[in-house]
Amino acid sequence: MSVRFIDEFRDGTLAGKLASGIAAAADPGRAYHLMEFCGGHTHAIFRYGVQDLLPQNVRLIHGPGCPVCVLPIPRVAHALQLASEHGVILCTYGDMLRVPGPELRTLLKAKARGADIRMVWSCLDALKIAQANPKREVVFFAIGFETTTPPTAVALSQAKALRLTNFSVHCNHVLTPPAIMGLLATEEHRSGAVPLDGFIGPAHVSAVIGSRAFEPFAERHRRPVVIAGFEPLDVMQSILMLIRQLNDGRAEVENEYTRVVSREGNVKAQAMMAEVFEVREAFEWRGLGDLPLSALKLREEYAAFDAERRFALRHEHVADNKACECPDILRGLKQPADCKLFATICTPENPIGSCMVSSEGACAAWYTYGRTRERRLAAV
Repeated sequence: MSVRFIDEFRDGTLAGKLASGIAAAADPGRAYHLMEFCGGHTHAIFRYGVQDLLPQNVRLIHGPGCPVCVLPIPRVAHALQLASEHGVILCTYGDMLRVPGPELRTLLKAKARGADIRMVWSCLDALKIAQANPKREVVFFAIGFETTTPPTAVALSQAKALRLTNFSVHCNHVLTPPAIMGLLATEEHRSGAVPLDGFIGPAHVSAVIGSRAFEPFAERHRRPVVIAGFEPLDVMQSILMLIRQLNDGRAEVENEYTRVVSREGNVKAQAMMAEVFEVREAFEWRGLGDLPLSALKLREEYAAFDAERRFALRHEHVADNKACECPDILRGLKQPADCKLFATICTPENPIGSCMVSSEGACAAWYTYGRTRERRLAAV
């Protein structure tokens, strides 16, 4: 993608025209509550000040679209056990190193105490580490939505073909459509106390699973979904499309991101995922609790590479810090500034809650860009 092509989706003049279109389409007699599920959209909204270009009756709500943020403490505890008690080489993505676990312990702190924890850019890097260290157990701690699942499937397929006996995966891959359904099933949203009128659908996830995957959700729950790209004009166009759907009383899946996303998605990637993984009966999400059919596990044919079967791991049920509002932020009930720890004790350098860890987390995005907005609005 050329710089010119990117700049076209950041053009200030076009943004002004879109803002005028949104203002004209928004019915002043009603409110619009739209949730962006993807953390990449949250980041773009704050970075480019999209909320400032919208009428006051169009409210954006930040959802649980950051895979690091929704990982519950017991799963972080598993990673700590693997690294500190089982003596494995634990490989995972960089953001995972700073996610607070029990007693605010992190993998980064465990590494400082001598655990062999390695940040990798790809799960295939973990596979190479296993090949280079045949006498050590190597575990890839896999996280992410449908976007990062196919590469994990490829690594497992290659490990099986190579007959590696020292490589395994701790699978924490989660699924987007069931999570949105679970979100609407929470008491606050089910009762209408905190309304959700429509969703800005995830971009990278949809490139894999296709826009069709959201059609049963839109039909069942009567909520429109518009798949959007990550640039500010993508987000604004999707907001306009959602408002038009709501005005018309429609609940359809529309695709604004047609330059990348198709209705069918990446069929080859889907086939690879289906070969290696199957759906779990239930999985715990931070802030959302146990959600049925919302995550993946390794199929029986790949049981030999399942770290949860290979190692005796304890389930450590630890509640989130009572002062941390991350669970409510992930459900769209509160904003980062509502948390008394935000930007005081809890910062990106010293995250207390998982929403402050990744740049895709609502708290981290708000910390980087939103605080300036709050000061600017207070001065008006």
